[in-house]
Amino acid sequence: MYQVILLDLDGTLTDPGIGITNSVAYALKKYQIQVEDRSELYRFIGPPLIESFESFYGFSREQAVEAVGFYREYYRDKGIYENRVYEGIPKLLERLRSAGKTVILATSKPEEFAVRILQHFDLLPYFDVTAGASMDETRTAKAEVIAYGLRKAGITDRAGCIMIGDRKHDILGAKKEGIASMGVLFGYGDRKELMEAGADLIAGDVEEIGRLLGLQEGKTKPGKREADL
Repeated sequence: MYQVILLDLDGTLTDPGIGITNSVAYALKKYQIQVEDRSELYRFIGPPLIESFESFYGFSREQAVEAVGFYREYYRDKGIYENRVYEGIPKLLERLRSAGKTVILATSKPEEFAVRILQHFDLLPYFDVTAGASMDETRTAKAEVIAYGLRKAGITDRAGCIMIGDRKHDILGAKKEGIASMGVLFGYGDRKELMEAGADLIAGDVEEIGRLLGLQEGKTKPGKREADL
């Protein structure tokens, strides 16, 4: 029923837990903020970074922008690769391509970094379009990224579009842009968060994504978060 599939990156295609939390911790140290429990930083995975520094640590807009700069000092060459692809994702992408779907990456991560990650894990060929945030922070909200991705793909009829992601921002962004949404439970959100945001569908694992999209069933499921090991 869905011809255009938009996919989030962090917590949906890959588990970026180590790289993102290391990068956030690096930035926070610049402000003499020490975080003992890594799990406290999982909430940074998904939302725009400026918004997260403002909301979670009370930074001013200027401080948040500066903190993102520090974050990127670590992330650009090291944190970006402290990442892994969830088991079953390459097979899912293969099935989407075989089924003739238009596949769009829609991430709040800067597009430059997102493309490098897809290239690193040999996932870039599966995507018709990659859409991410802008480095100058003029495009960060998930709704903005979704709209941008659909424009790049030349999609005007949104009836057959669905956004798949692990956080409420993916669901709320899809709603704002008038498209369907699917929440996944193997990332960094949970069922309560996704249901309250209004997800149309919920997938417990990668195999279930395929079933809900009407694709041939696979056998694999995502493994445990690397950040939890």
